[in-house]
Amino acid sequence: MILRGLLRQLPNFITLARLLAVPVTIYLILQDELLAAFWVFVAAGISDAVDGYLAKRLNLETEIGAYLDPLADKALLVGVFVTLGYVGQVPIWLVILIVFRDILIVGGALLFQTITQSLHMAPLFISKVNTAAQIALAVAVLARPALGVALEAVPEILTMVVAMTTFLSGAAYVIKWGWIAVTLERDE
Repeated sequence: MILRGLLRQLPNFITLARLLAVPVTIYLILQDELLAAFWVFVAAGISDAVDGYLAKRLNLETEIGAYLDPLADKALLVGVFVTLGYVGQVPIWLVILIVFRDILIVGGALLFQTITQSLHMAPLFISKVNTAAQIALAVAVLARPALGVALEAVPEILTMVVAMTTFLSGAAYVIKWGWIAVTLERDE
């Protein structure tokens, strides 16, 4: 019985490990230990896929996991991008766009829940594409100095992809929640 309970929480433990990787990754970047930061970030990215796979395929989804997983993703990506912006590895305007979008989404979710009492955490497809693009950009930026990989135009192209998907994702959430809120208000 205890083993089954622990197994049910395995994806959440993996998510918590990813959350704990955030300050480690930030510290390593700030200490110019980019090879170590690269591998911690890659491991965190892989853990995201693993916990999602386990939760869905083995029917181990939990309500706390539905909230904890996107929180861990946001903390990791925002933390890494703010730090990479601070050390001059990514453009500051992109960091501002990423942080603003995440504040918009979290603030919008809180407002939506307060007004409707019916928030359901389900990422939009464009948001998943944005997360994948952000991960790819962070890997490319960290790989260049950490591994000595000359990626030429890859980070620049990924910067534009991240900017576009960040904007589209933020706009999509505003439109979705706005439409639902207007519909609910009309029904009252």
